[in-house]
Amino acid sequence: MKRTVWHTPKAGAIDRLKLHEQTMLKLANGKIRIQVRSVGLNFADIFAITGLYNATPQGAFIPGLEFSGEVIEVAETGSEHTYKVGDVVMGVTRFGGYASKIDIEPEYLTPLPKDWSFQQGAAYLVQTLTAFYALTELGNIKANQNVLIHSAAGGVGLQAMKLVKAMGANPIGTVGSPTKAEFLKTLGFTEVYVRQKHFDHQLSQEKRQFDLVLDGIGGAVQQASFNALKPMGRLVVFGAAEFTPGKNRPNYLKAAWQFLKRPKYDVMDMISENKSVMAFNLIWLWQQVDYLTELIQRMQDYQISAPYVGHEYPFDRAHDALHCLREGQSIGKVVLNIEE
Repeated sequence: MKRTVWHTPKAGAIDRLKLHEQTMLKLANGKIRIQVRSVGLNFADIFAITGLYNATPQGAFIPGLEFSGEVIEVAETGSEHTYKVGDVVMGVTRFGGYASKIDIEPEYLTPLPKDWSFQQGAAYLVQTLTAFYALTELGNIKANQNVLIHSAAGGVGLQAMKLVKAMGANPIGTVGSPTKAEFLKTLGFTEVYVRQKHFDHQLSQEKRQFDLVLDGIGGAVQQASFNALKPMGRLVVFGAAEFTPGKNRPNYLKAAWQFLKRPKYDVMDMISENKSVMAFNLIWLWQQVDYLTELIQRMQDYQISAPYVGHEYPFDRAHDALHCLREGQSIGKVVLNIEE
């Protein structure tokens, strides 16, 4: 059996990512073979391909953290599960997602909801898990709290806005353009800020304070958000979009300067002000299968709407899809579609 994959010989530049055909080995015991129909893109993919992600594999690898598709083969022996040929599923993987077929353990799969498309399935797990873990496990969200969510029209941000509302708290979003703000308002989110150049001044003018902030931007935006926390407030950081590389590879001088200027928090000041800063990388959860499964089950208890997929590309146009995501103009999720 053959499969098509996007493969890079080593991290460092986007143009190293090439399309390859591979011959698949016999399905190993305990695994399930998936015909992938849609692949979800994440900012972590760009950082991994360009070598800015500390979890990136050494040497050659296939990027990609999530997918959806159909079960086409089940190993004769292995772990107990209920999946059978023909089942439609969504799944997560520690890299290897940019592939037309994937062999994976059943613990990393979840049934695709009946009324969801493959595109919506590929848009759900990673970004909703990111939002859910940040809000609940680290943010300790409570009803009626004011929760500030940056990049609220993006994949993680949009799922976070919906979860905060479902949890009985008040979502307040920030976006980079009026178009994105209008989009959020069509979904019923009334408190949305278009971030201005001096975000700290913008917040001080509004006299806003927050119980919880979710930030994937970094830099001055992050510092202003921390300053706007109430006593006992929490800043949860899950990314650093300000370090997004150029069209092909990182600008190391610019990155070094941004690194030097990054916000720095003094624990003694944090004790005095009773504020917290927490940061995480979701991919480490992949190593804790039981915990990951529990989180997904709890997350699905919240009946939020299906993810919004704003941009779809054929599988052979991965470079165009990555460019769309990297530019920061996307709304909702960016996916690759596979037709075989």
